[in-house]
Amino acid sequence: MRTLIAVVLCATALHASAQSFQVHGFLTAREVRAKSTTSWIDGGFGKFDAGDDRTVNLDMAQLGVDWTPTPWLLVHADGLARNGRAAGAGKKAGLVQAYVDLFSERFRLRAGHFWLPTSRENIDAMWNSRYTITYSALNTWIGEEQRPVGADLQFSPNFYLTLGAMAFRGNDTMGTLLAARGWTLGNRLTVYNEVVPAVPDTTRPFGKDIDGKTGYSERIRVQLPERAMLQATHVDNRAVLHQGVPPEVPWLTRYDTVGTTIGSTAPTTLAAEWASGHTTVGFPGGSFKLGFNTVYALLSHKTGSERFSARVERFATDFDRGHAITAAWLHDVNAKARAGLEYVRASGTNGGSTITLELRYGF
Repeated sequence: MRTLIAVVLCATALHASAQSFQVHGFLTAREVRAKSTTSWIDGGFGKFDAGDDRTVNLDMAQLGVDWTPTPWLLVHADGLARNGRAAGAGKKAGLVQAYVDLFSERFRLRAGHFWLPTSRENIDAMWNSRYTITYSALNTWIGEEQRPVGADLQFSPNFYLTLGAMAFRGNDTMGTLLAARGWTLGNRLTVYNEVVPAVPDTTRPFGKDIDGKTGYSERIRVQLPERAMLQATHVDNRAVLHQGVPPEVPWLTRYDTVGTTIGSTAPTTLAAEWASGHTTVGFPGGSFKLGFNTVYALLSHKTGSERFSARVERFATDFDRGHAITAAWLHDVNAKARAGLEYVRASGTNGGSTITLELRYGF
């Protein structure tokens, strides 16, 4: 990880004026009016990043760099900084991704710390959603708790088929947050080596490997370019069950997800994802196993500078179940600035609603 960061910094100094080096980012300000129980950020069990029937300000800055010294090599890193309220008990700034790509017409090898290519929502730069402000329960969980460190090999023999497999470490505690507070709805991204609340304890989603085991993921994607795609993915962190000390308690997590997009480049887009699996933790004399599943469908229409999106979803664990609806309006102020207004309502234990006003500037 340090080597990758060093490479990017060297690239900044030596190639700042070259076309192969690009810097991009977002500055985002949000005002959130919440009607819910105390947010998990503040030590509660609320499903949102804000709670307690009040209005809060949640701001974030994201910065990413891409260096392409040759046609077959890409070096990327991105990170974020957020205000104290958005950080909660966690880090105010940190690394989100850092990886190197080696690629040809049919193969791509990616090594480092990065997102698995599963989300049908978060398809814009630095894992932002182009459709809504608040992510679905599935992608909220992935943003908080799944970003492994490893190597991913992708093979595309033609325009229609893509196969991928990944070996990873450093994601041994994945599943802790689902067990601690169930599904949540937000847009907070955990940074590398960050400790986040998992009441009554804490967890470190991404950091050093704690059990010496290598997890894996495999996927298959079938697509009609610029029209539709279908992808199935399996993830298994292969964590070894043993008693640990928070924040480094291993959870054995396995799940499958299927996602589809229809009309990805058309004015009207339909996106959907389903996921189901289980997570298990060990303790002296036994273990505890939790099943979970979720599904969402999102419909979005873009006309001129306006985008209108609606999402419905259902989520469940063995101890809680609920559903949520989201309605979002996003307005392109100009080529770089975006304004948005969104309403989210969630049922189930510690449910509630939020109204969010967002202003975002991209560069």
